[in-house]
Amino acid sequence: MDVLYFAWVRERIGMPRERIETQAATVADLVDELRSREDRYAAAFADLSALRVALDQELGAFDAPLAGVREVAFFPPMTGG
Repeated sequence: MDVLYFAWVRERIGMPRERIETQAATVADLVDELRSREDRYAAAFADLSALRVALDQELGAFDAPLAGVREVAFFPPMTGG
């Protein structure tokens, strides 16, 4: 699966995207797996209320299942003005 990082999430992790193999059942499980990798992931995912997620380019929730998902993107909430 492709995992994409945008804005400050990308800056904390240090890359815009990566391809990973995971057995995670939900987005939250994937986040837990990523957090356990290194401190930079733990810092990026420290406060999930400051993040949004998209599954195959559609907004989703952290309890959403990952079965069949090809792309997960993490980004901060968007503001308009």
